[in-house]
Amino acid sequence: MLKEFRKFVMRGNVMDLAVGVIIGGAFAGITKSLTDDIIMPVVGWIFGGFNFSSYFIRLGPIPAGYSGSRTNYTALKEAGVPMLGYGEFITVAINFVILAVIIFLLVRSVNRMMESFEEKKPEVAAPEPTDVVLLREIRDELRAKRAPEG
Repeated sequence: MLKEFRKFVMRGNVMDLAVGVIIGGAFAGITKSLTDDIIMPVVGWIFGGFNFSSYFIRLGPIPAGYSGSRTNYTALKEAGVPMLGYGEFITVAINFVILAVIIFLLVRSVNRMMESFEEKKPEVAAPEPTDVVLLREIRDELRAKRAPEG
């Protein structure tokens, strides 16, 4: 069973998937930073200083001992207040769209680069089987013997 498991894990597809997941996780961090630190502030500036993460609907009461801000989504969430955080959802959705566009552009660029690196090889006719060559030589010899000399 251990040998089968090792064979399964060492199979190319599993290793490729593992590498993809690791790189995807790192890439997700870069995309999150791009979204949170560069794109969302610009979007917020365009729309008059909106901070999407502060948009939420409280679904339950605030605990009696809570003394923090009543408009801070993160603080309320940590205090255990049930909330519908649609602003965070908008941020995550924008993050996903940006990630999808970046991946699309990356795959498209790699595909075009791979096409340009592939050498255009002239089509070479496959060599004829030896029996066909031999039969052709026999035919040519018979024609030469039959042809009248003149």
